[in-house]
This record gives sequence, C-alpha cells and structure tokens, in this order.
Amino acid sequence: MTADADRLRRLLGGPDIAWLRERVRHRLERGRPLTGTVTLSKATPAQRRAIELLLGRRAGTGTSLSVSLAEVDRTLRESGAAPDGLSAAIEFLDGPVDDRARRAAEETAAWRAAFAPLDDAVCGREELAGWRTWLDSTGLVRRLVPGPAEAAPVLSRLAAVLRRLPSPDIPLGRLAAETCGDAHALDEGSPLATLALSAARALAGSPYRSGGDGESRRAAWAAVGVHLDDLSSLVLCLGLPGDPETPTGQMLASMREAGEPAVLTLRQLRRHPLPLRAGLVRICENPVVMAAAADALGAACPPLVCTGGRPSAAVWRLLELLADGGAEFAYHGDFDWGGIGIATAVHERIGWRPWRYDKASYLEAASPSPLTGRPSPTPWDPDLAEAMTERAVRVEEELVLPTLLNDLTACGQASAERP
Repeated sequence: MTADADRLRRLLGGPDIAWLRERVRHRLERGRPLTGTVTLSKATPAQRRAIELLLGRRAGTGTSLSVSLAEVDRTLRESGAAPDGLSAAIEFLDGPVDDRARRAAEETAAWRAAFAPLDDAVCGREELAGWRTWLDSTGLVRRLVPGPAEAAPVLSRLAAVLRRLPSPDIPLGRLAAETCGDAHALDEGSPLATLALSAARALAGSPYRSGGDGESRRAAWAAVGVHLDDLSSLVLCLGLPGDPETPTGQMLASMREAGEPAVLTLRQLRRHPLPLRAGLVRICENPVVMAAAADALGAACPPLVCTGGRPSAAVWRLLELLADGGAEFAYHGDFDWGGIGIATAVHERIGWRPWRYDKASYLEAASPSPLTGRPSPTPWDPDLAEAMTERAVRVEEELVLPTLLNDLTACGQASAERP
C-alpha cells in the first residue's frame, strides 16, 4: 500500500492525530466522500503540532483546528507516505473500513429482490395495495424472519398463495400443497401462515392484524374460500323446504316446520347428493336479519340464506345446490364498500336481482354513519356506486330491518295463499 510505512505511522499514526483518523473512518463507514474540512474545537498544542507535521505548514491560530481532507490526501500521495491516498492510509493504520453505506445498500437491494415475487403478485390488485403498504410500515416481514435470504422463499410462497386467492372452495392443506409443495406450509404459527392470514383478511376487507383466536382465523380463511376442515365451514339458512330422501333434506324440512334457522356444515352439504329446490331464495349478509325473521315469522318465513359476511365454502356450496335446483335469488346486504364487495362476488358467481339493494333503496334509508373505504362498481345498478360515493354514508342491514321483515312477511303470505 505504501512506500514508507514508518513515515506514515509517524505522520498519521500518533495519538495526537487520532481524532483526524476517527473522523475520516466515520465518513468512510457512511460512504461519504473525503472532501471539505473537519474541525476540532479546543485543540491542544500537541494536536496542533501533529497537524503541522503532517501538512508541513503552520496550522493557524485560535482554539479550534480545521483541516482540509483534500489537502491531507494530496500531501500523503505526493510525499510517498501513502501513494494510494488518505482512504488507503486509514485502512493500513487502523484496519479495514466497514462500509456501512454499501452494506446498507446491499441489504436494501436484497430485501427488494426478496419482495419482488410478492410485489408482482400484488401488482394491479387494489384490494391488496393497502395491505402491501402495511407490511412495510409495520415491518412485519422483518420481524418474522431474520433477513432477506430467509425471507425470499417465504415471500415467494406467499406470492403463489395470493395468486390462488380468493378461491371458490379449497381446503387449507390442499392450497398449501399446491402452492408451496408442503401441505403443512400454512399451518398456524409459521411466518408464511401469519402473512397469508393477514392477506386473506385484506382480501375480505377486514383489519390486517395478525393473531386472533381460532374462530377468527377460520372466518378469515373462509372469507376467501379456504376452509380449515369440513366441519368448521358453516352456513345459516331458514325456511328451506328440504326433502324426505336425504339426512340433510330431512333436517331442513324439520327446521322449516319448527320455524328455526338451520346451521349446515360443509361436510353435510358435500354429502348431499341432490339439488335443493326452493323457488325464490332471499339472501342477506348479516345473521341479525335471519334471527329477526325467525322471531317474527317462524315457519312462515320464505327461504332465506345468510352469507355471514364474506361467503364461506359452505355458503357457496348451499347456493350452488339451490341454483342447481332452479332457484332464483334476491340479495340484500350492507350499503358499504365491504358489503358491495360481498354482493359483487355473489352476483358474479350465481347471479341475483336486488332485494332493496339499489340506488333508490339506498337514498331512502337514513343513517348517521360515514362511509369509508375504496369505492367499487355495482354492476347490478351502476347508479348505486355513484350515489354512495356522493352521499358518503353507510347503511347497515339493521337500519332497514323492519322493511326487510315486511318484504319477507308479504312473500310468506303470498306463498301461503297459492293453491
């Protein structure tokens, strides 16, 4: 490195000039150029003499001492004490410099590369944009895995999972096997499972938080069409006719006669071999509607199915069995953007006509609650989305419950009057 190591140690290696070496090393570690001046306040006479020996000239007067780094570099080069300059001299005297700026840049690039598959999977999906920003703002990924090398395979698997969500109906183990090559990859407790669950909540329009009890986990997965098992996926219904030939049909008929809501599991519905015939089936979003209908109408309530928020696999299976039996559907839900998302999913999959779920009904309903969230189109009534955006209030089903019950009552009476 140097043609005169002894001279370099004499000029720059002593304790009275150690402050200058420390300032230079500090700059090198942060990737800053060795330009400008460094200043030592309250310099001692010995520190001033050390600078004068290095530069070969007087170092000025006063209590502070300012040194030009460019002059030091030039002096070391021209004198032959350090032909490669000040940076090389510092490494020779005090050891290699930890280039923190370069290391930070390399780590940033490594994290960017680790996130690249996930960013590609999220690109263009507005429902995941806020969640992706949340991952960065909370540092969740960096808290779950020690570094970008460990994060890369996790985020690559997460991207594969997101490309399959929402799903029409798939067991969690099968989703994990088909996207990650491991049926247990999404088991609770792993970093991948935590991230995937938060993404499922984002897709369902729910808070992204991690954790929660088993029921909230099942609900979050169910909202994107993933069920943990055939018994945890449920659907509420009331007034479905059923049939005398099958266990599920017999149960439905019995519950209809009793005027009580029935709770069906995905297992029951998958084992039901026949279409369900029910004519016009009304769909609501919230269980409170079904509870009120059972209280008010009992056995006289016309067929009613509750999605319970985002439809579970059991909800989809029941609706498909009804559709296979020739049923028509009338839908009502919350007038908020989350409710619009649910309604749109049901509309796209099985089709329905509005049940007081249009612009006119929205404008008639009173509500003090502000509407928040990202607007979504309403293909069954394009004017509804515009009206909701302009009025900017949310109307929950509970606020129009008397009107819905009147409709159910009228429908039940009309059915009873038919020969």
